[in-house]
Amino acid sequence: MNPSHIIVHHSLTKDSESVSWGAIKRYHTEELGWKDIGYHFGIEQVGNDVQIFTGRMMNEPGAHCKEKGMNRISLGICFVGDYDQNEPPKEMWNTGIRLVRSLVEIFEIQKGNIHGHYEFAPYKSCPGVRFDMDKFKEETTT
Repeated sequence: MNPSHIIVHHSLTKDSESVSWGAIKRYHTEELGWKDIGYHFGIEQVGNDVQIFTGRMMNEPGAHCKEKGMNRISLGICFVGDYDQNEPPKEMWNTGIRLVRSLVEIFEIQKGNIHGHYEFAPYKSCPGVRFDMDKFKEETTT
């Protein structure tokens, strides 16, 4: 897989400030029966630190956005938390910006190819109504 898009998600769960990434992986593999977690990366507050977790390998299709075949051409990044209720913490936001900038450079992803999940699944708010995707896109490409 040579990704040409990045799709941003939220877990729609309350971040407990402990590692929830493993719980998401267990849900995807044990409850849904997938071969791995659906996302390629997760960004999570763990104690006082924000960490980036790896999920699926970047050369493997994801299981994060089935609409329009996006799993096969995009990297999925999940911000752990519920951003319908709260804005993402500044440190998580900044870590996400750095990660996306890096992926844009590595894979030569075009400016217009960074999306919120809701752009393909309009029945969802993902990555949340309090997650400003326009601002995020602007900050990742400047």
